[in-house]
Amino acid sequence: MSDAFTVLWTHDTCRALRKEGRVGERPPVAFSGVHSSLPAWSGARVGDEVYALHINRCVVYVVSRMRVIDMERRDCCGNAPATWQDPAFPGHGDWSMLGAGGCGAAAVHVDATPVRFDIPIRGDLLARLTWRNRRGQTRGLKYVVDGRLERSISLQGFYRLTSESAEELTEVVGNAVP
Repeated sequence: MSDAFTVLWTHDTCRALRKEGRVGERPPVAFSGVHSSLPAWSGARVGDEVYALHINRCVVYVVSRMRVIDMERRDCCGNAPATWQDPAFPGHGDWSMLGAGGCGAAAVHVDATPVRFDIPIRGDLLARLTWRNRRGQTRGLKYVVDGRLERSISLQGFYRLTSESAEELTEVVGNAVP
């Protein structure tokens, strides 16, 4: 059985996606890392879904839904760097803003929906979303006030959704007008 996760993409990441003209394109890769500068996708496995989220003015948006294909370096990644000055993943330079230069970055190949910034999560759903840890304990978001997320700390990281919340986010993405 596959799991679903959320990952928060920062303003810098989303600004770079817009600046580089990646809106409307499907990312072939995302990056996991061992350092706090990147989310660690350590709980994800092949077949799992990851919802990239973005917060803008207290509204949470689904930027892309990504299904994990593999977590290995492949030919498409380009040559591994020979020195610290070389790019880590020259084959994915177009998507480097997703963390290719992060400390200990590792490629996660994905089958993704196009990058968008117009799929908000309704306030009532935002208040209902729940995540579960490896011990099975669940938690919701903190700081949801009147359907708006006042502080992002509860979303910062890489978290496993409950199956009910995953189904609801799948519906949000599926109902979005192309």
